[in-house]
Amino acid sequence: MLMRHYARKAAVICFIGATLGWVNYASAGVVIGSTRVIYRESKDEVTVKMTNNNPSPVLVQSWIDKGDENISPEKLSVPFVLTPPINRMDPGKGQTLRITYIGTPALPTDKESVYWLNVLEVPAKQKGVQDKSRLNIAFRTRIKIFYRPDGLAGNANSAPKDLVWKIRDGSLLVINPTPYNVTLGMIYYKNSGKNHEMEGDMIIPGGTQTYKFKDISGVSNLSQLSYTAINDYGAFVKYNANDH
Repeated sequence: MLMRHYARKAAVICFIGATLGWVNYASAGVVIGSTRVIYRESKDEVTVKMTNNNPSPVLVQSWIDKGDENISPEKLSVPFVLTPPINRMDPGKGQTLRITYIGTPALPTDKESVYWLNVLEVPAKQKGVQDKSRLNIAFRTRIKIFYRPDGLAGNANSAPKDLVWKIRDGSLLVINPTPYNVTLGMIYYKNSGKNHEMEGDMIIPGGTQTYKFKDISGVSNLSQLSYTAINDYGAFVKYNANDH
């Protein structure tokens, strides 16, 4: 379930195949030092550390998007500059990405904004390998960037506890009245003596999410509901729905 919030995908970057070829699936080895980036308005820049745990060099391309994972990097318009956008990483070596907010287009000052950092890892071609049926894989990792203006009411750590939960017509309605993005992990409830669970989503500031549970009409009060949310450090913290 953690992988939903720390997304890693594999893409085919090269394939010249015979009728029956073989596939070389190298494990993704570029590790990002955090599962999310918190960019506070008072900071001139934030840094993200990466390490290449592969046994061979890789080429890394990095960019930031608004949430559309399929858009090409050259078509993006975001208020951040990321350096270096492309770099080579030798085995066991690290690299620091620098993210700078440039203010154009300007972001809201009364709530958090969320963007995504993409890190695409392209394995180097191995010397001496001439097999034309070889399949190389490029791995892409995406993590969220939260731009947090100064002076927001409350704080990010208490935002998950401030969610408003309502049971209506067999559905569960979750309202986020805070200026912070809240990412839910799992939602748990009890019904007829049985425990149930389902995956949550990110709820934007002022936003709502509706969840359909099996037999949710049998849940009579919020004391039967609990949930987890991800904090600034990427840890899952558990809450009860009636604790506010």
